[in-house]
Amino acid sequence: MKSRVVIGVDSFKGSLAAHEVAEALAEGIRSVSPLCEVTEIPLADGGEGSAEIITRARRGEWLSVQVSDPLGRTITAHYGLLDADTAVLDVASAAGLTLLHSEERNPLVTSSRGVGEMIRDALDRGCRSIIIGVGGSATNDCATGLLAALGYRFVDNNGEEVEPCGGNLGRIATIDSSQADIRLTNTHITLAVDVQSPFCGAQGAAHIFAPQKGATPEMVFQLDEGMAHFADVVKRHCGVDITDIKGSGAAGGIGGVLHALLGATLRSGADTVMECVGFDEHLSGCDLVITGEGRIDHQTLTGKLPARVLARAMERGVPVVAVGGGVEMCAELENSGFAEIIASTPHNTPLHEAVKPEVARANLIRAAEKIAKKWLGQS
Repeated sequence: MKSRVVIGVDSFKGSLAAHEVAEALAEGIRSVSPLCEVTEIPLADGGEGSAEIITRARRGEWLSVQVSDPLGRTITAHYGLLDADTAVLDVASAAGLTLLHSEERNPLVTSSRGVGEMIRDALDRGCRSIIIGVGGSATNDCATGLLAALGYRFVDNNGEEVEPCGGNLGRIATIDSSQADIRLTNTHITLAVDVQSPFCGAQGAAHIFAPQKGATPEMVFQLDEGMAHFADVVKRHCGVDITDIKGSGAAGGIGGVLHALLGATLRSGADTVMECVGFDEHLSGCDLVITGEGRIDHQTLTGKLPARVLARAMERGVPVVAVGGGVEMCAELENSGFAEIIASTPHNTPLHEAVKPEVARANLIRAAEKIAKKWLGQS
């Protein structure tokens, strides 16, 4: 009987897009098992590329809009229109870390305003359901920039308006929503989060992610103090305590603040993407699932895409092989339920060599050939 394989993978960041990873793995499978039925499903976990993957899978319209980048410069961002009522966008498209040079990264000054400008454009087009992938941000402004673009004002103890950015969070005394875009009241926002971090504290947004965004230890302390203060301001404004909500620290606090102020729903980014592209429908009658991401380690099991693929496949009794560019095994991974975990990059390959697209692709093809020989034979 002909074997059926589903390939559901994330991108190998800095190397290959998700569809390129899937194509390479499929090529390796078919070279060994030419009769095998292979289904390629590019996926994401709410980070950069999520909106495009969903839009392509749903045959939506890919739109361009002029917005502000994290430093206020005008750029062209893109988002998807799935139907007349639903838009899907990535925070990273307007406020992403990849939009800045390394020397420009400073979460005290970067702003999420451009994301609010994207939302406003979607509202102008009649959308009242918006899916937002929140991964990959360069900001730690607790969505203040985003909300300012939608009419919110942030005021200090002297009644003066505060410029929305991470460095000013501690100065905000009051949230003024009197001029907020009225259309937000009948718009449902889903936040596809790729982390489970709380809003602030030792495991919160500033301590865990701000260093990646250019923060020094002193900046991290200032940002975390500012976020704790702003969480109190939010609670006074709407009665919602966002401090310890899982995922509230996503995208420098965008997760928690939009949940509190706009009623946004926090959801697993991986699950959101898989549901939007109809991943589960392909598991019926499947013999093997191959998943993967650029690096597989203990963090993989904290809601990352391979872990969510594994959970859905295990419910149907389908074995799952995980492929990572690099793999750091731990007890949790060994006991996680993966049928096999494979590193596609040969040991001792320098990182600068491993991430070259042509090298990563060749390594993935070889890894898939090994998988086919072990799990599928010559079908």
